[in-house]
Amino acid sequence: MELNVIGLNFAYAVLGVILMWISYRLFDKMTPEVDFAAELKKGNVAVAIFIAALFISIALIIGHALN
Repeated sequence: MELNVIGLNFAYAVLGVILMWISYRLFDKMTPEVDFAAELKKGNVAVAIFIAALFISIALIIGHALN
């Protein structure tokens, strides 16, 4: 396998993680009435499922956009 392909895949992975973090922070800023971190610390399963679904959907969008 070429080293260029490995490097490009690594760069896409890093870019994907950065874009996912930015997307989460934007969503967090758009919903100021909900403190996701505090709700997760309280053990709110609904918030955990919602954030997991948000991460999966953002990852799918970013993954298809980078392809």
